[in-house]
Amino acid sequence: MPSTVPGRCSAFRRSASRPGAPARTAPAGRRRQPRSRDRRSSFRGAALLLAAGALAGLGACGPSEAPPPASGPPASWPAWGGDPGGLRYSPLREIHPGNVHRLRPAWTYHTGDLPDARGDHPSTLASEVTPLLVEGSLYLCTPYNRVIALDPETGAERWTFDPKIELGGRYANQLVCRGVSTWRDPRAPAGSPCARRIFTATNDARLIALDAESGIPCAGFGSAGTVDLNPGVGRQAWRGEYQVTSPPAVAGDLVVVGSAVADNQRVDAPSGVVRAYDARTGALRWAFDLAPPDFERTPENTTEHGYALGTPNVWAPMAVDEERDLLFVPTGNPAPDYFRGPSHIDHYGSSVVALRASTGEVVWRFQTVHHDLWDYDVPAQPTLFPLRRAGHTLPALVQGTKMGLLFVLHRETGEPLFPVDERPVPQGGVPGERLSPTQPFPRRPPPLVRHRLDPREAFGLTPWDRGVCRRRLAALRNDGIYTPPTLEGSLAIPGNAGGINWGGVAVDPERQLLVVNVQDLPWAVRLVPRDRVPEEIDGYLAPMEGTPYRMHRELLLSPLGMPCSPPPWGKLVAVDLGTGEIAWERPIGTLRDLAPIPLPITVGIPNLGGPLVTAGGVTFLGATLDRTFRAFDTATGEELWHWRLPAGGQATPMTYRVREGGRQVVLIAATGYGRAPGGVGDALVAFTLEGAPPAPAASARR
Repeated sequence: MPSTVPGRCSAFRRSASRPGAPARTAPAGRRRQPRSRDRRSSFRGAALLLAAGALAGLGACGPSEAPPPASGPPASWPAWGGDPGGLRYSPLREIHPGNVHRLRPAWTYHTGDLPDARGDHPSTLASEVTPLLVEGSLYLCTPYNRVIALDPETGAERWTFDPKIELGGRYANQLVCRGVSTWRDPRAPAGSPCARRIFTATNDARLIALDAESGIPCAGFGSAGTVDLNPGVGRQAWRGEYQVTSPPAVAGDLVVVGSAVADNQRVDAPSGVVRAYDARTGALRWAFDLAPPDFERTPENTTEHGYALGTPNVWAPMAVDEERDLLFVPTGNPAPDYFRGPSHIDHYGSSVVALRASTGEVVWRFQTVHHDLWDYDVPAQPTLFPLRRAGHTLPALVQGTKMGLLFVLHRETGEPLFPVDERPVPQGGVPGERLSPTQPFPRRPPPLVRHRLDPREAFGLTPWDRGVCRRRLAALRNDGIYTPPTLEGSLAIPGNAGGINWGGVAVDPERQLLVVNVQDLPWAVRLVPRDRVPEEIDGYLAPMEGTPYRMHRELLLSPLGMPCSPPPWGKLVAVDLGTGEIAWERPIGTLRDLAPIPLPITVGIPNLGGPLVTAGGVTFLGATLDRTFRAFDTATGEELWHWRLPAGGQATPMTYRVREGGRQVVLIAATGYGRAPGGVGDALVAFTLEGAPPAPAASARR
């Protein structure tokens, strides 16, 4: 029977909106309900683990007190990470551990942007969007880069803009739009066109400025509101090899964009240059070319604009410290990821680089992986926070990594605020490669995921499939983290998906607590000599043109579809930023289809997305591939509430209060992840406390 402890709800709830919740009227030509489409993915074979519908169920909640009246000032969400520094923290307190079990859907909006609505195209979708709330409107984007403005209290649609991206391209990094950005022109009179702008960057690499009130492109920006980012980055082997998936950064009167470049394709991949444009006119103001300072430029290794080819790119969101005029850039790998030979083009690779925001000048850099051969690029937004230590407050930055390591740095200098040691790592890779003899490891915090897996630890549901996993692990070179890629095959633990991925971390600055979700999966990586015809193999085979090798990579699964490493495969972890120690950790996500009688057993499953923390002491997380949105007690990690979503919540939630006396709303995009089982959706779901004051009447669509 479900628990009926007052103030808690441990049973799975129904997914329908509560009676009387305002419903959105679908625009003409759009369906109200999403339909899922199954996709082959890097998690192929894990259908037993993550089958759609596994967590569907009914439950009841125990008696509890009436919610307190809504009160307090409005609270917006003006940047993708909540603020320019990416805290993912809200000062709102209306929702707290004592009443969070009363959350119910207030409204649901369906974008209609699903593959079957747009026609067939060779890319899966991964929305990953966190909306903005500024000046009384919600702004979001879809995987097709449509920008939508909504009434934040009712979900009523105000306007949409469709950039009509080119769908004939092969977008190797999927069709992704994690969010949009906003800027208020201090020179423009209130109410004038484009005084408030929404910036979006597209999968076909355009930067677009829209009037926040109407959604009309800003005529004075670039050419009719658009700057084409494709010229100057070099040849593209196909349309979509170069794209933008994360929101631009806004620093002063500049809008700054990076790029996502297809992995493991060729040495002369498009440049990863970071460029800053005038927020009013779209004129290029500066460019940060990520080639080493001593790079010798030739016509063969540079673009028509002089930017170096194959440099690290910046695909994750950037962070801004406006007070210090600093822009923090998380960098990826040079091309390709798994072989680089003696090249030093990775000088800025797998690093946090601090730039002078107004000029693009390098202030400092901190490299998280030297000569990265594991696709351990920095995947997440640097998070800026005040670190309290010995009676002083230090301007700090914490960077989450795919290795499950957290580097805490001084924001002004890049110096570690917890000691970092250079430790010897395994050597002896493939012929022609150069390995770094050491790699940086912070003494604190400790690694959040395992760095070693013994074949005797192999997991399986039966002795038979456990034995298969044990043999697969034993056949690989396995010297722990940073085991180099080999011709025979090497174990990558953690793999290129993390650890920590693009969802990043959330920091509660009052409690000095960091919360992050991680995943822990084993991968096999093998380099195949280019002159050898590979046998039939499962998994991903990358060309890596211009090197002596191709690269094969696959997730290590048992014959029954289970990861070969023991669970948990996904965790939520809290770190005390004062001591650098783990405060608590817990598995996240359940299995229900592994036995004849389905049981909601929490074992911890793969996850993509990020957490939200609030002053009310609640941490919210979607992320897990079981279509469940959860709330946790930030102090203890106890799960307080969960709700079944219409599709996977592979996004980072946000929260806001529109007006004085209004309701606190918690919102998440339930749009799934196209490379995982279960397909994709198109929903945005807003939650409020049951019994909270009603929203005003829905505003008219504009």
